[in-house]
Amino acid sequence: DVPPISLNCASAILVEPESGQILFEMNADSPRAVASVTKLMTILLTLEAIDSGRISLEQQVVISKEAAGMGGSQVLLDVGETQSVSILLKSMIVGSANDAAVALAETLYGSEALCAAKMNERAESLGMTDTHFVNCTGLPAKGQHTTARDVARMSIAVFSHSLYYGYSQIWLDEVDHGDGRMTHLTNTNKLIRLLDGCDGGKTGSTKEAGYCLSATAKRSGMRLIAVVLGAPSGAE
Repeated sequence: DVPPISLNCASAILVEPESGQILFEMNADSPRAVASVTKLMTILLTLEAIDSGRISLEQQVVISKEAAGMGGSQVLLDVGETQSVSILLKSMIVGSANDAAVALAETLYGSEALCAAKMNERAESLGMTDTHFVNCTGLPAKGQHTTARDVARMSIAVFSHSLYYGYSQIWLDEVDHGDGRMTHLTNTNKLIRLLDGCDGGKTGSTKEAGYCLSATAKRSGMRLIAVVLGAPSGAE
């Protein structure tokens, strides 16, 4: 069963979300770290909480010491700074900001650990049988893993929310910290500029995970979702 194309990555899958039809797969059930692609679940829980009215886009969030102390990609939030759920969601979707992700996790469930438990519950309900979350950011953590197939399942759920596309297509933006500081956001998903029809996606890269991406594009009325995990470079 030789795949029709050879891909320079650890695993991949291409799916049509309406039918669930899988058009291509390669090592789709191999458990892997996926870095910031993990944030798709944090994004999903946030979108669902907004849809259900549990939180609102205008709701103000005071940034905790835990959130502000996150390393990796961030929007440089200060302890005690106040930002709306909308700005935090934008920072996570566009800039893959770890500090914004933790601030939202705390807003939703009180702590990142409780959020991770809810992420696992939601993963189970989506049929993500080979996934375990330890944090809401995708920063390296022992025991945290998923698969290309499970990322596709999670992506189908996220990419079905119309609110998501209001943020995912932003190329450049900035966040005003209210104290004269501004942080520039550039979308980590370069495909929204480079690929015809691409309007959403989530990137992630760590040494352990390699370069990972779940992206979606719509052409002639058909949407597809592609997941690529463990590529050797972002360009690849």
